[in-house]
Amino acid sequence: MTFSTTRATQVLITIFAFSIGLFHLANVSGVFVLSTQSIRIYHLMMMLALLFLSKPSFPRFQDKSADKWLSGLLTVAALGSGLYMLSRWQDIAMSGGETELLDAWVGVLILGLVLEGARRAVGNVLAVICLLFFIYPFVSPYLPGVLESRGYSLLRISEILTTTSQGLYGIPLGVSATYIILFSIYGAFLTQFGAGEFFFKIASRVTKNMLAAGAKTAVIFSTLLGMVSGSAAGNVAVTGTLTIPMMKREGYKAHQAGAIEAVVSTGGQLMPPVMGAAAFIMAEVIGTPYTNIMKAAIVPACLFFLSIFLVVHFQASKAQLTPIELDEDDNTPTWKVVLGGGQYIIPFATLVIMIIQGYSPFKACFYSTIILLACNIIWRRKIDKEFFVKSFDAITQGAKSVIPIAAACAAAGIIAGTLGITGLGSKISGIIISTSGGVPLIALLLTMVVAIILGMGLPTTAAYLILATVVAPALSQLGVDILTAHLFVFFYGCVSTITPPVALASYVAAGISGASISKVSWTAFFYGITCYILPFMFFYGPGLLLQGSIVDILLAVGTAIIGVFAIASAVVGFFRHDLSIPLRVLAFSSGVMLMLQGITTDLIGIAMVAVILILQKTLTPKGQLTNDL
Repeated sequence: MTFSTTRATQVLITIFAFSIGLFHLANVSGVFVLSTQSIRIYHLMMMLALLFLSKPSFPRFQDKSADKWLSGLLTVAALGSGLYMLSRWQDIAMSGGETELLDAWVGVLILGLVLEGARRAVGNVLAVICLLFFIYPFVSPYLPGVLESRGYSLLRISEILTTTSQGLYGIPLGVSATYIILFSIYGAFLTQFGAGEFFFKIASRVTKNMLAAGAKTAVIFSTLLGMVSGSAAGNVAVTGTLTIPMMKREGYKAHQAGAIEAVVSTGGQLMPPVMGAAAFIMAEVIGTPYTNIMKAAIVPACLFFLSIFLVVHFQASKAQLTPIELDEDDNTPTWKVVLGGGQYIIPFATLVIMIIQGYSPFKACFYSTIILLACNIIWRRKIDKEFFVKSFDAITQGAKSVIPIAAACAAAGIIAGTLGITGLGSKISGIIISTSGGVPLIALLLTMVVAIILGMGLPTTAAYLILATVVAPALSQLGVDILTAHLFVFFYGCVSTITPPVALASYVAAGISGASISKVSWTAFFYGITCYILPFMFFYGPGLLLQGSIVDILLAVGTAIIGVFAIASAVVGFFRHDLSIPLRVLAFSSGVMLMLQGITTDLIGIAMVAVILILQKTLTPKGQLTNDL
């Protein structure tokens, strides 16, 4: 009986997942046209139903009958409340916002379902943060100082958060129902049709016979897949099972291999053209074309990956690792590998070109998916059962992977709505501004600390959603360009996944590598230190965001590359041979100076690098081999 029930539930999950994936594909293709609000309500309804069907209330209760009954009841509640909202939203909108008592109570039910869904899908951290913001309007009249505010009733809060576009059904959920689910399905199609294997072959050939070839392959491979996965921890789980053992075989220690994979998987969300779910949300929140986000992020992202590339090289040089052959049993010429991967290159190139030409990202994603399917048919020269099975699995798995993101987006709607209703957002911004005394550097440091703390234990999308509504407005009030302000918090939302003590990507990597969670987390933190510095650098040096004259941009990028080189050597403690503590401090300082835009800081940084090179040459014992790039 237990087996049949479980099997029936799995079949139901598959049907739900496939139906919602097909629904969104049909909607973007123009098969039918629905209002924005209808799509968002349907999206949340189905995602909550999928969540309650597939995720137990607590892991230890997974096989308990009571938990199955509870999950079934919550599923019915999600479907029933969603259908009610679908039937009512148009009447409410046409009446100018007039609601009935039942609307408010159904809204209370939906709010409870979202909070429970966030707890199950993302974790207690997000659920607690959302709950604190949710209860603020009820206790605000009794709070001291700037936190005091007008109070609201439960039903009034429910009406605002569930019957308008200011709460659950706001921009975050809208992005989940358009961009994110389509890119998730696109990534699943790439995986099902073998793009992962192709990317790995290309990466291994690019790094063939290099020192640290395994680690450098991991950097390239995880970057390529990380761009479309949208989840640092998820990307570690997918790529780490292949790359971490490979790095350990090459000679890296277990905690080093895990840390490298955690860092590069985190950085995949920073790399254009597909920067993960949070970047699409950013474009909607600040009201700018996605191409502007891509343009601004390209140099910082490349600097970040150059940094980790150099770190793995210096680490291998320091440990005197021997190059290994990654493709011993595959003698296929590279040109044949590239030609065979045309079915992945053409769709990906189409995606990039369409986005650059101004098409909406979700339209570009849809057409790229269609081209991917067409290319697969052309390359295989047939349409068979395997083609349809893989397509079905891609749509199903793509929809399932959006569940935690949709839950996080809906939960973030509670935070955003509460901030708007009570004015708490402007109060938090005021606190940061007053504490900083209006000094940008202090405000940035405070924002960084708040961003990292709020982002701990959260996926990047959830972290950015909270940061964009809570702390980014404070920077904007100081006169910071809105794109720069949001990129600033976006970077810290990303690196929260490798920031101890709560570092989700590092946790997953530690599990695969078999190393201590603490050692992997702290090693990943140090390996990714460049990403903690970059936001300050592009705040003070807009040339890194491709803003300013050509000369300013070239100087900023050129010196930043040298700066990244210096910081990487300082992190590992090696250049031509081991660096002493004073030389590491000098190298790190020179790197910061070179990354900071300005003639004076550049000259100081170059002078520091010159001193290091002279000392290295003087201190290197005669006849000692060096490991240059």
